[in-house]
Amino acid sequence: MKPPLSFLLGVLLLSLITAGACWSGQKADAVLVIKNEGRLYLMKKGQSFASFRATFGANPVGHKEVQGDERTPEGHYFLDYKNRNSKFYKSIHISYPNARDREKARRMGVDPGGDIMIHGQTNGYGWAAPITQLFSWTDGCVALSDSDMDRVWDAVDPGTPIEIRP
Repeated sequence: MKPPLSFLLGVLLLSLITAGACWSGQKADAVLVIKNEGRLYLMKKGQSFASFRATFGANPVGHKEVQGDERTPEGHYFLDYKNRNSKFYKSIHISYPNARDREKARRMGVDPGGDIMIHGQTNGYGWAAPITQLFSWTDGCVALSDSDMDRVWDAVDPGTPIEIRP
């Protein structure tokens, strides 16, 4: 005998409320991005407590080295400031380039670029996230849906370390 649809909907609603309550208000002590999984993880004491679908630079394989290469950096950085007024739905700056990136670019005789962010969708296009999150489209940033960006925004403070893996 199948349970009634109203029962199943009630269980689903309760699960969603409970999941939100478990996450609500937690602050991350680190952020982990794994590019080949297309995921951003909020971490606390080495354990993930939330995971989000992420997309990256339009040239997603490899570490960012040159301004305009459309790659997302890989390595250890910090989230150093938040910007509510960017051209994307909220943004959190990643401290790329670090000293190692600048030195490598100097040796290569190139500009390493910068202005790498975690951000939501282009302002006014939040509705398009189900489509835009299916492919790499940024200039090197980490893009989330607007609702996921709200959760990350609330969970991280400036100074939070971020590791970006291939």
